[in-house]
Parts: sequence; C-alpha cells; structure tokens
Amino acid sequence: MSTTAVTSPRTLPPGPFQAMTWGWTGVRGTWTTAAARASMEAMLEVRPTWVVLAYAALQDTAQSTTIRWQEAPSLTDGEIRAAAAHARELGLRVCLKPTVNVADGTWRAHIGFFDRDVPGEPTWDEWFDSYDAYILHHAALAEELGADLFSIGCEMVRADAREDRWRSLAARVREVYSGPITYNCDKYQEDRLAWWDAVDVLSSSGYYPTGTWDEHLSRIEPVVERHDREFVFLEAGCPSRDTSPARPNDWNMVGVPDEHAQAAYLDEMLTALAGRAWVRGVALWDWPPALYAREEAALNDDYCMFGKAGAAVVARHFAAPLA
Repeated sequence: MSTTAVTSPRTLPPGPFQAMTWGWTGVRGTWTTAAARASMEAMLEVRPTWVVLAYAALQDTAQSTTIRWQEAPSLTDGEIRAAAAHARELGLRVCLKPTVNVADGTWRAHIGFFDRDVPGEPTWDEWFDSYDAYILHHAALAEELGADLFSIGCEMVRADAREDRWRSLAARVREVYSGPITYNCDKYQEDRLAWWDAVDVLSSSGYYPTGTWDEHLSRIEPVVERHDREFVFLEAGCPSRDTSPARPNDWNMVGVPDEHAQAAYLDEMLTALAGRAWVRGVALWDWPPALYAREEAALNDDYCMFGKAGAAVVARHFAAPLA
C-alpha cells in the first residue's frame, strides 16, 4: 500500500463555505448563454459565497474503460473558463468538480471491474488510466483559473476501495494544482474510506433522511477528528416533493410538488450543521444553467429552490455562516 499521506494539508481560504452547485450536468452549449448568465446571477438571492461548478463526462456503460471527456456533450475548457470568470465577477469563490456519468443511466457508484485482472476482461487500471487523464487535465485548468478548491472524484463507491490508484491520482494532481483538493464520497461512506489522509478536505454527499441528521453527524465527527482535516458537505439538498425528505438522494421519488417540504428539510439540515463547529460548510444541490420561470416554481419538484420557500430559508442560514 502506498504511504503518500499529506502531513500538512492545504486549507480552504478564510471565510464561510456557503456554496451552491451550479451548471449540472455540464452539457456543451449550455454554460455560455444569456440564460446561463442570468441563472448564476439569480443564484445570489440565496447569498452563497462559493459556487461549485459541477460537470460530467460520459462513459458508455459501468464496465467501459474509456471516458469520453474530450468530445460532446462534455463542456469545452472555454465554457468552464467563462463560468469561472462570471462567478468571480459576482464575488464568488470557485470549486471545480469534474465527475463521470454512465451514458446508459447507471449511477457512477456502480462503475466497477473484477478485483483480479482476467485476460480479455476490462480492468481497474484501464479505467483509472482514462479517469486520471480526465482529472489531471481539469486539475491543470483549475490551476490556470485560480480555483479555490478542486474535487478529484464524486460518489465512486465501488472505486473507493482502489486505494493505491486514488493516492497516486491525488499526488499527481498536487503536481499541477496548488490549491486544496477534496474527494466527495457518497452518503454513509465517510467512515469507510482508507485514504482520507491523501486529500486536504474531507467531503461527502449529505443526503440523509429527515430526522437522522444528528445521528449521522455524530458518526462522521470521529472521522474528521481522526484525520484532522477540514470537512464540508460538497453535496446536500432535497427535491421539492412531499415524499422527498424521507429519501432526499432519490430524484425519481414519486410525489407531488411541495416547496414547503423542501424548505422544512433545508431548515432542519442547516440548523443541524450550524450546531457542529467541525462542519466548515455545505454546497447545496443544485442550481441549473437554465432556470424555470419564477411563476412556475410552485410546480417544479426538483432540487433547485429558485422562487420557492426554500430560497428564503437558505438565505437566512447563509446570512449566519457556519464558519
């Protein structure tokens, strides 16, 4: 096992980490429009201090080993540069968050291969070689843009066990990017990763059911203390449906639009986070590059809180920062 631990982690810039995730899924042609500029500007109504620019490249299936990050529908570097520049104009700090999606709809957590290589079968090393090229390119772009945080991966649950490859990738990213790096593990995985010491900031997707936040924060806290790193939720949120607070990670949950259910969940979550000094902040999911009309907000059942009761909740909490 590699021992490339980081003994003196890089830290986040001073000030509150109050973030909104913007731009998902990063489809080419959607980030440089007038609608995209208006969307990012409208995001200021919830009073963020950071924006997480989140975008994905595609691989065909969960067992494909080629990530097609240089072709459409992936964003161009120019589109990412433009979004980062606009965020800076609005006074926001910037996190770049490249990730990977599977074109057939399989969740990226299920990307995986045999533990032992078998002739003729795809392998972890083949996949990581493609993934590394993708992430290293965007790490260099993050350095060019002066990004304040860079994420090397998101919710790769089956891949999490490939410790040596993640440690190697983190070390190579450090050679081209001088800021802090993080890995966004999936919910329930915070106490399972064996290589947290390879990154600077611990982060996870905090889609925990209503009524369970204190339980999960108490589970995560010893992990943060043990590794002596800053911690953020790099994703968290809830669709505006009546059923979603019970399973906020499930965007396919059947239910009727209910902005007040979303608002109550966000208030519960942000109140719980404010009570834990070790939580540096949260990046809420999410704000699309093209918004629905404000008058349609009550009928929109997605994560975005634009024009909904949740926007006022977030603005109130962000006015009283966690750190």
